Amino acid sequence: MSIVEVKVPELSESVEEATLLQWKKKAGEAVAADEILIEIETDKVVLEVPAPAAGVLSEIVQPDGATVTASQLIAKIDTEAVAGATAPAAAPAAAAAAPTAVAPVAPAAAGGGKAGVAMPAAAKILAENNLAAANVAGTGRDGRVTKGDALAAVAGGVKATAVIPTGVPTKALPQVAAPAAPDLGNRPEQRVAMSRLRARVAERLLQSQATNAILTTFNEVNMAPVMELRKKFQDAFTKEHGVKLGFMSFFVKAAVHALKKFPAVNASVDGTDIVYHGYFDIGIAVSSPRGLVVPILRNADQMGFADIEKKIADFGARAREGKLGLDDLTGGTFSISNGGTFGSMLSTPIINPPQSAILGVHATKDRAVVENGQIVVRPMNYLALSYDHRIIDGREAVLSLVAMKEALEDPSRLLFDI
Repeated sequence: MSIVEVKVPELSESVEEATLLQWKKKAGEAVAADEILIEIETDKVVLEVPAPAAGVLSEIVQPDGATVTASQLIAKIDTEAVAGATAPAAAPAAAAAAPTAVAPVAPAAAGGGKAGVAMPAAAKILAENNLAAANVAGTGRDGRVTKGDALAAVAGGVKATAVIPTGVPTKALPQVAAPAAPDLGNRPEQRVAMSRLRARVAERLLQSQATNAILTTFNEVNMAPVMELRKKFQDAFTKEHGVKLGFMSFFVKAAVHALKKFPAVNASVDGTDIVYHGYFDIGIAVSSPRGLVVPILRNADQMGFADIEKKIADFGARAREGKLGLDDLTGGTFSISNGGTFGSMLSTPIINPPQSAILGVHATKDRAVVENGQIVVRPMNYLALSYDHRIIDGREAVLSLVAMKEALEDPSRLLFDI
């Protein structure tokens, strides 16, 4: 027998622990080298754990839903075994001693194993819903109740039952009726634990509100010049670069244009110091199935329109597939959030710490505006700049937003940096 250990990969310095999602193989099944065995969720990304060697998954050490740390052992692979030739290593010891096959027993009645024992995350869910682990069928190692089992039990409406200590006669205990499950009729509810990403986003939003003196300033932009420029060069741009010319590249260019003029908007607070960044790493808020993520355009001032569009398209695709890496999400000096994609007219975006400002972009709509004393219809977009008033004065915030407005209403300014 030759055993190869499967361990949790190295995590980011800011990530202390992670959660195992779902094993794609069962103990006793054959695995190929580099085949994905399980995905691990951190508060930033989902990491895939490949098989380090071909063989048979001889033992799953940590079940679905387990909390793990970097380099922790989670499974073992026997490189010399043949699938189906040996029983899974996770079988209870009591079963090996049985001379004949016995009928399976319910988890609550099984002896010698871990049936009726809930993993920490599962125990929390069961306690919140007044459920006993003994009444939930566990799919984890030795019959342990996993987080997935607990969620399934809650969704399936398992009746709450008081837990009776072992060894105490039932008659000696007061008979307490189990509380009746509320009859919700056609108003169902479902309790689902937050993903690590969602919990981390919530934590950072509260941190931002608590530590920044957030103020938001607004301005309106006539998007007609940008729209005309896109229409004029769209076909040639797509043919040359293989990607469409979108609005986000204009917003990124306009933001960098303004940040160069007003460095405080690109700065951050570190204790009692202000750090002025001599580079422009722009975070682009992207929606993903797991929640909002903000990958970073590094050195955006050195990128052309095509480079920006390609990178944003790549971020969007990898966010949907859960393929963004830790490096993609680390750092950033300024962020842009485009709520207009979903039809938002106006919002006050929350700063992404440790940054000091964020630009909110909204839907472009035809609106009545006054030009030279005449009411005309123009495609207008409302921009919102939220900033940390501790280091950014109102003058700098307003003027930086005006610089973005001017760059968008006259894109030729971007060519001459004026």
